[in-house]
Amino acid sequence: MTPLATAGELALALPGAEERDHRGRPSYRIKGRIFATLHPADRRMVVKLPIDERLALTDLDPQSASAVPGAWGRQGWTFVELARADRRQVARLLRIAYDLVLTPKKKARGPGRAPSSER
Repeated sequence: MTPLATAGELALALPGAEERDHRGRPSYRIKGRIFATLHPADRRMVVKLPIDERLALTDLDPQSASAVPGAWGRQGWTFVELARADRRQVARLLRIAYDLVLTPKKKARGPGRAPSSER
């Protein structure tokens, strides 16, 4: 099995994950939100990671992982070179991305603002 096929299989193994096209590329979603996208021509995937996780990963091995350029990278989106990552690492990164997208942080309400249910 190719690294791309393995990444897709691992993404779909996550509970409720589904594959859909995203601009001509396979994307993997939970509850309609993308947590990973495969880039077959480049043999890599993009996953959404917490910033601290992305920084640790890209500092550890900049040849195997890098921030997506621009605002996307500042939000944690990370390129992973699949030829340089083993199955266990790909599974771990997909799980982190899946969990992050599944349970997004709640928006800050601002100082002194009560939740709408309390107003």
